[in-house]
Amino acid sequence: MASGPRLQRRTWRAAVARAAVLIVGFVCMVAFAVVLARATLVPSPASVRLTHTNLHPGDSIRAYLAQPHWRDAVKQVGGNVLLGMPFGVLLPVLFPRTRGLVRVVLMTAFVMLTVEAAQGLLVTGRAFDIDDVILNSLGSFAGYLLLGRRLGRALHPRRHHWWQRAPAEVARDPDGSKPHLPAIPRAVRKPVR
Repeated sequence: MASGPRLQRRTWRAAVARAAVLIVGFVCMVAFAVVLARATLVPSPASVRLTHTNLHPGDSIRAYLAQPHWRDAVKQVGGNVLLGMPFGVLLPVLFPRTRGLVRVVLMTAFVMLTVEAAQGLLVTGRAFDIDDVILNSLGSFAGYLLLGRRLGRALHPRRHHWWQRAPAEVARDPDGSKPHLPAIPRAVRKPVR
């Protein structure tokens, strides 16, 4: 019987399941891209007087939290966190090389910096806000920890890095129970004067 995660097995059922997961992931990523574009790149001429560029981390978050109605703060902060969560879930599924917490968060930050720059430069009534990038990256962090890591590991085999490979000299006991290193001759010591 095959061992390991079901989606990584070499059976036709596992191959069909892998293909289905990848297709669903791709469709979700396209749908997410459409939602992201609508949420961030649609002009808002009525907001021109209210928008301003924020290059100081924390300024907008403090302003969100200082609003008189807590629902507005939750809507602003929570909306930006939720907007980043699909990155944390879908990147490890669709792009195995981006698997890993740091890579997912950095990729999200790069994409969101690009979106924010486009907002600030090209879209009427929108401005660049570094806090949005921070909150989106926090959302991808949460999405990766909640679901993305498990899905990525279930779908794609683990990578083996050069520092994780066993050296060629490692041998096993005759019964195959545990690895051991061959005996290393002692160095010849010179007398100290």
